[in-house]
Amino acid sequence: MTDTVVASASREVVIGFERPFVIIGERINPTGRKLLAAEMAAGDYSRVESDAVAQVEAGAHMLDVNAGIPLADEPAILAETVRRVQALTEVPLSIDSSIVAALEAGLSAYQGKALVNSVTGEEERLEAVLPLVKKHGAAVIAISNDETGISEDPDLRFGVAKKIVERAADHGIVASDVVVDPLIMPIGAVAVAGTTAFRLIRRLRDELKVNTTGGASNVSFGLPHREGLNAAFLSMAIGAGMTSAITNPLKTEIMAAVMGADVMMGRDPNCAAWIGRFRDPGSGGGEGRRRGRRRREGRGLG
Repeated sequence: MTDTVVASASREVVIGFERPFVIIGERINPTGRKLLAAEMAAGDYSRVESDAVAQVEAGAHMLDVNAGIPLADEPAILAETVRRVQALTEVPLSIDSSIVAALEAGLSAYQGKALVNSVTGEEERLEAVLPLVKKHGAAVIAISNDETGISEDPDLRFGVAKKIVERAADHGIVASDVVVDPLIMPIGAVAVAGTTAFRLIRRLRDELKVNTTGGASNVSFGLPHREGLNAAFLSMAIGAGMTSAITNPLKTEIMAAVMGADVMMGRDPNCAAWIGRFRDPGSGGGEGRRRGRRRREGRGLG
């Protein structure tokens, strides 16, 4: 089955159908975070650095790095952010920008094989981003929209994804280095957002045989208790075949949903990762065994 390999200078992460789900930490993004945006624009990367460390400690396998700040020098800020984060952690990075010059700067600063976030099906974007991905030997996130916008029809979105995979091949980029974002819409505004995403994820896995990702928190936008909905979505998306997501590893519900799904999908042998994270360190297992023995004995008494 398809494996997408990304790497830092010292660590490799594999996104794949039979692999544990890959969590890409979303926190290094100034969009909607005014204080972070102001600090980054002023050359203060202390919050970036603390967010990077916290996300990795919480369980992120990769980090998304974005420096989209209006009126700021995004290429310079993104390159410096990449350097700062790589100095602190070994996890691979997703280099995230809508500005091609910023992607170029971030990739030039990066050590390893990055994930580029992102390319769409728009002709201008394809011809600007795909040569850059090939030049730097990166993998790329393909977003399922084009000049016509975002379709609510999953078949049309599939067609855009197929087009991007084919155009990537024209540039010498193999399908395993294309990770498709099926576009996760807010379910509070689009009632079929969940079922549409699941249907598309299955087709992308079964027909295009590509890995998938996306901004998981989009699904709960505008609704209360967002973490609960995000967790429910992720569990179901993993069941449909989703292999990675850009999300917040600092939320316990998110981590439990992802790790629990890995257990149920047979991707956590002997439940080792689950036990390692959630077992009560003070229990020692002895009392649990005694309670279990008493229950078994009680059932045997008739």
